[in-house]
Amino acid sequence: MAKSGVFEKDPTMVAKAVEWKKELQKLVRAMVDEDDVNLEAIDRAHQMLCDLKELKFKKSVSLKLHYQRFDHGTVPEEFRCPLSKELMRDPVIVATGQTYDRPFIQKWLKSGNRTCPITQQVLSHTILTPNHLIRDMIAQWCKDHGVRMPDSVQYTSEEVLTEADRVHFIYLLEKMSSSASDQKEAAKEMRLLTKRMPSFRALFSESVDFIPQLLSPLSNSEFQTEFHLELQEDLITTLLNLSIHDNNKKLVAETPVVIPLLMDALRSGTIETKSNAAAALFTLSALDSNKELIGKSGALKPLINLLNEGYSLAMRDTASAIFNLCIIHENKLRAVRDGAVPAILKKIKSRMHVDELLSILAMLSSNQKAIEEMGELGAVPCLLSIIRETTCARNKENCIAILYTICLSDRSKWKEIKEEENVFGTISQLAQNGTSRAKRKAGGILEKLNRAVNLTHTA
Repeated sequence: MAKSGVFEKDPTMVAKAVEWKKELQKLVRAMVDEDDVNLEAIDRAHQMLCDLKELKFKKSVSLKLHYQRFDHGTVPEEFRCPLSKELMRDPVIVATGQTYDRPFIQKWLKSGNRTCPITQQVLSHTILTPNHLIRDMIAQWCKDHGVRMPDSVQYTSEEVLTEADRVHFIYLLEKMSSSASDQKEAAKEMRLLTKRMPSFRALFSESVDFIPQLLSPLSNSEFQTEFHLELQEDLITTLLNLSIHDNNKKLVAETPVVIPLLMDALRSGTIETKSNAAAALFTLSALDSNKELIGKSGALKPLINLLNEGYSLAMRDTASAIFNLCIIHENKLRAVRDGAVPAILKKIKSRMHVDELLSILAMLSSNQKAIEEMGELGAVPCLLSIIRETTCARNKENCIAILYTICLSDRSKWKEIKEEENVFGTISQLAQNGTSRAKRKAGGILEKLNRAVNLTHTA
């Protein structure tokens, strides 16, 4: 067997590792050979695995510290990862143009986040592009200061599943069909394991029966007791953890009980359950086939209702899920039909999560009914005020794009635009200082305003 390189220079660690591995092998053989499930052996095997992992990472940490014995105050700020605050080893660029150290931004994305940690903008894609310029500058800085950079392998911590893990996994699933206390205990542990161990999430892809078995307590429950709500929170959060694993997304969404249970959680769960259900729908909707499936299932309606409820904990995940789903045309129609426009405008007027909600509103503005609703609900003065107030170029761009479409559809709104321009010069300023798209839309509005004025004078 190949050496890990972690224990080989420390005889004490080598001896401990060999001894624990032998005992672990005996425990696994005993569990496999016995007809009955030996809970004591499972617990002992689990402890042995934890001990081995701790032993390995004690040495890993010491190696990392050896490589980083320098004054962090001397490291230029642009060379540090915004997430780890450490000198970057593998700098990469995300969709917003920000640079992070690869392992830390990967961890951020694998946790289900789809926003840039610095700007909080929704990422248009999750492709990580190497930043060769910063990498070369860091390498030169390290050379000048006598700092040795550790190999990237020292940043990886992927868990390797053992037979004991698989036995314990099946044991937890079986407890889902047992007593209420067993279900509660197993659900909490499953939530914890699927959060901490990516490899544990992957086990669910080995059989189409595993997810229904996991969710069976919710499928069979008819009463909203305190026990049910707590169990629901743990199992819905476990579903969220599973959906983060790319290879699980299709399986999770296509399991018949999943989307109905997520919709039920959106309607009647605790606030944390509602938030995690929305986050699960967001991560699952990364696949286009899932967008269609989720939309057809009617999930947009409870998501929009949750947006209306206004729980701050759930707002960002809810808005992200609606945005992702509305990328396909059919879901735009469903969102408008289910009341997305009044719900979104209400929150925007209250200045709640304006960035995300403006992005959704801009996406819906290609729908004629949505545009009519925006005009009727006072969107024009609201959007104009945001253009004046905000410093975010993307928000200004979305506002002017929506206004352009509203004005093309409803000539009665030109009066409000003209009054705004006369008092504040809002459109003219944007035509000069906005993004290229904002300049085009603002210019188009000004051109139509001037044409309308000329026609009035001629008449």
